[in-house]
Amino acid sequence: MSKTTTDTELPPAPDEDAAAERLSTAPVESEGPTGIGVLGWARWMWRQLTSMRVALILLFLLSLAAIPGSLIPQNGQNQFKVQTWKAQHTAVAPIYEKLQLFDVYSSVWFSAIYILLFVSLAGCIIPRTWQFVGVLRSQPPAAPRNLTRMPVHAAWRTGADPERVNAAAHRLLRKRGFRANLSGGSVAAEKGYLREVGNLLFHLSLFALLGGFAWASLASGTGGKLMVEGQGYSNTITQLDDFTGTRFYGNQDLDPFYLKLDDFTSKFQSTGDQMGAARQFTANVEYYQGSDESKLRKGTIEVNHPLEIGGSKVYLIGHGYAPVITVRNGKGDVVYHDVVPFLPQDANLTSTGVVKVSDYGVGPDGNKTQLGFSGFFLPTAPLSFAGTGPISLFPGDAAPELVLNAFAGDLGTDSGLPQNVYQLNTAKLTQLKQDDQPAKALLKPGQGWTLPNGYGSVTFEGYKQWASFNVSHRPGNAIALTGAVLAILGLIGSLFIQRRRIWVRAVALPGGGTQVELAGLARSESAKIAEELAELAVDLQDDAPASEEDEEAEAAVEATAAAEEAASDPEAEASDPAVPADQNSKE
Repeated sequence: MSKTTTDTELPPAPDEDAAAERLSTAPVESEGPTGIGVLGWARWMWRQLTSMRVALILLFLLSLAAIPGSLIPQNGQNQFKVQTWKAQHTAVAPIYEKLQLFDVYSSVWFSAIYILLFVSLAGCIIPRTWQFVGVLRSQPPAAPRNLTRMPVHAAWRTGADPERVNAAAHRLLRKRGFRANLSGGSVAAEKGYLREVGNLLFHLSLFALLGGFAWASLASGTGGKLMVEGQGYSNTITQLDDFTGTRFYGNQDLDPFYLKLDDFTSKFQSTGDQMGAARQFTANVEYYQGSDESKLRKGTIEVNHPLEIGGSKVYLIGHGYAPVITVRNGKGDVVYHDVVPFLPQDANLTSTGVVKVSDYGVGPDGNKTQLGFSGFFLPTAPLSFAGTGPISLFPGDAAPELVLNAFAGDLGTDSGLPQNVYQLNTAKLTQLKQDDQPAKALLKPGQGWTLPNGYGSVTFEGYKQWASFNVSHRPGNAIALTGAVLAILGLIGSLFIQRRRIWVRAVALPGGGTQVELAGLARSESAKIAEELAELAVDLQDDAPASEEDEEAEAAVEATAAAEEAASDPEAEASDPAVPADQNSKE
């Protein structure tokens, strides 16, 4: 029978080039510059840049460089947050500005790392792929001269013809999925090419992943829109609240569609330890793509469940309340009637907002004037504001109230300068007074407030809910996602598939008979190559059975090994039924 060993103390001989041939297509890394002068240094730097070590370093640097982009507000995502952050951190804001920390993903240093990583991956993939194609086109390397010096080997004598044994080995190896070649009185077989395919797939997928992100940063755009229930808009630059484009995506590239917010549903937990936690945010909308209103469709938008319209995705990013306010002048004429969104300030949706009545007309003093109101909307107001001020106790609309302060004067809206619709500039306004105190009112839905000094009245008609949406066009997301999935699959293949080689040689002996030798070599130490070699040796016994002398010699070796093991193990000897452990035993 056969004898198989996995002894690794005897490595392949240096002169046996076929056995020691590398089982990887990884490019050879140079220890130093080659050539003379500038050309030699350029070659050395190119080899260093395209090495796997440098690629991993660049990938690590890219992940580090992305950290500021997630911690510091970015101009491309929310410019209002950037301005607020700068106002709160006046000392470091100029330094961050010079370091381009408010535009991390378009900064010079981030782009440099990105481009170097692209070049490194390209320089690694192209020669690696070309080399792997050459390996696939070539035959497996011929058997080494001394197969018994391989880490895993087996040998026995048989009376079968050498050509018959080699042909049988060639057939069995091909049946097991090996790429086998029969020539020169031996069989060379190789298996596990998917390992290198996994390596290449991982690198190509990583390249596609970075390419997808790059394409998204160059050809993407985002816009913001706040809509109250019942309102709609067309996706044009004039109707968006804000828009951020890129080099290949501008105002004229917006996807044409119409979107209307029918109603908004919000639910919060009302009992338990998590009282006030959000349980449902659903925006029910109507939309149609292009300009054909007959194709109007209904849809829903939830958190992390955007609505896709054409090449854009509409995300739900916020919600709040919008009081319906009516203002009348001293004659009782309606000078203002609108739904005013108030912006949440805390988890309980305590919201602030302003009302600007720029068309009030002539005031009680006979001069043209304007009115302004600032205040709070409280979805669930407390019974008393003593010690707390105007705050909401719960995000749901259990006890809604509106707190208003009144101002008269010049709002500055006629100057032509842009203003923030959520802020009231009181530089040229005077707060109205009532009983020598600042005029303010606490209103419930349906209640009105008569303004002092004959300025008319304000009525809190009711309220609606509003939702804010982010309209995103990112064409590279599908490429990046596909690249990420394929990279994981390629990594799994490169880790769990083993590339291995098996050689079989059958030669005629001078005294008659045939010597059969098998050997295996794997790129990494593994028991799988030994198992495959043992299984092949067993299957080959049908065509090349071991001679009787070989079997007797092997049986003697096995008997000697068993005796030596029994002699060195007292417990095994004591458990032998032929030698009772107790001399007084009747057995």
